Amino acid sequence: MDNYVIEMKNIKKSYYGTTVLHDISLKLKSGEIVGLVGENGAGKSTLMNILFGDEVISSTGGYEGEILIDGKLATIKSSFDALNLGIGMVHQEFSLIPGFTTTENILFNREPTRGSLVSNVFGERLNTLDRKRMNDIATEAIDKVGVKIDKDMLVSSMPVGHKQFTEIAREISKDNLKVLILDEPTAVLTEKEATTMLSSIKSLASRGIAIIFISHRLNEILDICNRVVVIRDGFVVKDSDIKEITVEEITKQMIGREVGDRKKSSRNVSNKNVIMSIKNLYVDMAGENVKNLSLDIYDGEILGIGGLAGQGKLGIPNGIMGLYDAEGEVIYKNEKIDITSPMNTLSKDIAFVSEDRRGVGLLLDESLEWNISFLTMQVKNKFLKKLLKFISFRNKDEIKSVTDHYIDALNIKCTSSKQKARELSGGNQQKVCLAKAFAMQPKFLFVSEPTRGIDVGAKALVLDALKVYNEQHNTTIVMISSEIEELRQICDRIAIVSDGKIAGICDATESVEKFGALMIGAKV
Repeated sequence: MDNYVIEMKNIKKSYYGTTVLHDISLKLKSGEIVGLVGENGAGKSTLMNILFGDEVISSTGGYEGEILIDGKLATIKSSFDALNLGIGMVHQEFSLIPGFTTTENILFNREPTRGSLVSNVFGERLNTLDRKRMNDIATEAIDKVGVKIDKDMLVSSMPVGHKQFTEIAREISKDNLKVLILDEPTAVLTEKEATTMLSSIKSLASRGIAIIFISHRLNEILDICNRVVVIRDGFVVKDSDIKEITVEEITKQMIGREVGDRKKSSRNVSNKNVIMSIKNLYVDMAGENVKNLSLDIYDGEILGIGGLAGQGKLGIPNGIMGLYDAEGEVIYKNEKIDITSPMNTLSKDIAFVSEDRRGVGLLLDESLEWNISFLTMQVKNKFLKKLLKFISFRNKDEIKSVTDHYIDALNIKCTSSKQKARELSGGNQQKVCLAKAFAMQPKFLFVSEPTRGIDVGAKALVLDALKVYNEQHNTTIVMISSEIEELRQICDRIAIVSDGKIAGICDATESVEKFGALMIGAKV
């Protein structure tokens, strides 16, 4: 009989009426490394948030199903529950304290103390930190990671790779660690650091720690994992021994079956005029750096930009729109634009739907009317009434009219145009972001991860809306997405970004396997 250190059985999770996980089961043995893969929005993070007791799960109604640790039913309602059960997690975003040293971060909230004459009299609260013991524990954890890190260095002074190793050292310094979740641990590392990281992970597994390894770098999955579990649209679609699967098969399972009956675009985009020429673009965006990228975009086309997470595709629109430090030349309609100024770019009839709809795209505590009209009001002085030459105020009738128009056109499910954006589901929030961009009446539109984290029905509507807008207004659209199959549905061409550069540009009718090969840097 197999003994599993952890079993997740029939896990289901819904957010605001939308089911994101459907009856998922996952098992791990001690010392086993399981690769968990899937496109953005497939459900990987939600599943791991359940296992680690993330607050977002408990605050949205919890989950259905069972979690067993060493065969015993476990209750995980918070990260403290998970930690007490021996579950550790290293997130994509660092959770270190910049002003603390390596040692202090590794032992944070678990610092060993020692007594003194004063504490013996007045109680343990007056114990002092046992600095020698702290250094010994930190040194041992760092040695297990297998990389040289200065235990006395401030995190604020560390290179990004050392921060990642410090995160892992913190987890493995815990005495009761049984399961370690690693979410894209090599995404921010150099090639040499990534090799060291993979060796460290194998070493940890040899000590009996079960590891869930989340990565879009499929060659790494094949290199270190015993099994691979593929999640797509909230379902486990493949659970296979690593020896019985290939990169091509994993890619196909992640993306979905090839759509063989897709009709080739009737538009010959090679004969179009170049509307935007990107030359030698560098973008300094954490985890999505762009390195000397050049790309020509044709007037009126829908260009898809795909690639694995951390390879740079998201950096392209964020850099051009001035949201991150960028260098290079962007020629739009034969005019060089200032990519350091978001307002300057917006004034050129270029709009952007950000991948971060809650952080950048929406005014969460404002009404739909304000969300949809505000940017157009600010950039184009529309939806305003002039009282005198220098005095204007909002035209409430026009604002309500344009909001109602897009509520109807995009089927935004809401109580009224006055409802706050925060109260909508993720799919409807995404539609509001599109409406805000459409209200600008742009001639050029960047749309970044427009279907991330939304349900299948909303995805179809969003994609249809982009296609219709392109056809009706001849607006050039650049759609950046991790989901190749969706790019293939509406795009004329698809450019794949790998290691911050364009790995190749293909017609959207090319095979899934070819796009998958370009994603992992293979020459095709």
